[in-house]
Amino acid sequence: MIVGRETETEILKEALGTSEAELIAIYGRRRVGKTFLIRNVYKDQLIFDFSGMHNSSTPEQLESFTLALSAFSKVSIPLATPRNWIRAFEILKTYITAQIKRKKSVIFFDEFPWIDSHKSGFLQAFEHFWNSWASNQKNLVVVICGSAASWMIRKIVNNKGGLHNRITRRIRLLPFTLNEAETYLKSRRIILDRYQLLQLYMILGGIPHYLKDIKTGESTAQNIDRMCFTKDGLLENEFKNLYDSLFIQADKHIAVIRALAGKPMGLTRNEIIETCHFTTGGGTTKLLEELLESGFIEMYIPFDKNVKQSIYKLSDEYSAFYLKFMEGNKNSGPGSWVKQSASYSWKSWSGMAFERICLKHIPQIKKALGISAVYTQESAWRYAPKTKENGTQIDLLIDRQDFTINLCEIKFSTSEFTIDKKYASEIQAKVNIFREKTNTKKTVFPTMITTFGTKSNEYKLNLIQSEVKMESLFEVLS
Repeated sequence: MIVGRETETEILKEALGTSEAELIAIYGRRRVGKTFLIRNVYKDQLIFDFSGMHNSSTPEQLESFTLALSAFSKVSIPLATPRNWIRAFEILKTYITAQIKRKKSVIFFDEFPWIDSHKSGFLQAFEHFWNSWASNQKNLVVVICGSAASWMIRKIVNNKGGLHNRITRRIRLLPFTLNEAETYLKSRRIILDRYQLLQLYMILGGIPHYLKDIKTGESTAQNIDRMCFTKDGLLENEFKNLYDSLFIQADKHIAVIRALAGKPMGLTRNEIIETCHFTTGGGTTKLLEELLESGFIEMYIPFDKNVKQSIYKLSDEYSAFYLKFMEGNKNSGPGSWVKQSASYSWKSWSGMAFERICLKHIPQIKKALGISAVYTQESAWRYAPKTKENGTQIDLLIDRQDFTINLCEIKFSTSEFTIDKKYASEIQAKVNIFREKTNTKKTVFPTMITTFGTKSNEYKLNLIQSEVKMESLFEVLS
């Protein structure tokens, strides 16, 4: 059963109805469900399926390719392994030609970047295969897929050579939203209330492979305990394997992730360079682009600033959780997380994790505020004075075309959140500093985004103009 992915499924099915060859590139971070989507949508049209092997030599990749082709062509004697990729694609052409005479058919190259090992000649051979033959076969759909999203963007989508402007459709597959995660778990007969689902998402994100390991009859704490803190748990050793499988110099990528995990409010490019002891130049820019395209970090342009002053934030839930609670943890074993989840450290971290989720569900927040149809720009904002005057940090600003700004405060709590006199003063100070330093003429609406709402009292009634509850984050967008 495919949960969500309606837009992506429609794109894939549309390719079957055209009268021309299609070359589809699909990319997204590891474990997000790319292979599952392709194999399920195209289960009746798939005539060849080959997956690259991580850190394998060209002879090994060629042998694996030949074995896959032998299996699909159902020959009684296995095909001989070709000496190079040019020959491999000639053999593939011979097999495909007979298959595509009858109907539109699909061939699928999974983990495409892994096949293109050093000096393999694979990408050049694929370019020749597509340009000289495949692009003229009206009954052929070629799908190439990769978890190394930055490689896919650089070498395929933005290719300057033989594949320049050859991609007919592209899909960047993102993790599940809260609603999709809830639907997916229900399809597996796992029923949890939305507060527990939110806690799961704060740790696992919307990664289908992780959610697949959730067991019925276990609470969120029990599931996390088993997956992260017990021997052979699914996520016990996932962190390093995740980055090593995607990036050649993964240590540098991990250094950025560590730096951002330690600064939840985010860092500028220069601050990242300083924290990680990098040298300035294109290497850092490329590294950040790779993390952005792979979905591990997000870039935000602060209100009233330009792109050079962008703030980078960690967006991968599992990475943030691993670095805070799993790495170097000595309290592993059954029951260890159940105890930690009641600690002050967890409660403090939850606020930052909830903010991370809200930033991924801005369309749902806009719907709850009744401004889905209004053009908006979203950003964070901070003022760090060099003098003794007060600075401030704003979690989320929704700058609206209708001359209004929602100044959002994001608070995670186990019950209704209460605004007391002190916190009301802090919110008002944020509004005042923001108005003064930006010189905005727009109306500013202080807005609360909370788990269970904000308790009605004089401070809320006199200050807060709008509010959004956790339930709204689970909404389906029309």
